[in-house]
Amino acid sequence: MTTLRYILYTRKSSEDAERQSLSIPAQARKLKEMFPGIKIVATLEESRSAFEPGRPIFATVIDMIKNGDADGILSWHPDRLSRNEMDAAKITSAIRRGFIHALKF
Repeated sequence: MTTLRYILYTRKSSEDAERQSLSIPAQARKLKEMFPGIKIVATLEESRSAFEPGRPIFATVIDMIKNGDADGILSWHPDRLSRNEMDAAKITSAIRRGFIHALKF
């Protein structure tokens, strides 16, 4: 059985900094604690709202998945990946087409 390769993606909106409980470093630390031994091939962080499409780091994550550089995404919560329908469609399409093999939260 092949070990899946994950991108650790963290995001914190600058707009809601006071409402969000975990900083980017805290998200990454907690994820590594929750999933020890997981193969992380890239750690990418973004400080931008996901309410509207157009996040450059998220686009890099999707490109890396489609290029075969990683098999899955590790993120603190599903809303760190998408809070808009266009980005959600990118995720679901990549799952349906077999690019994303796993999502862990």
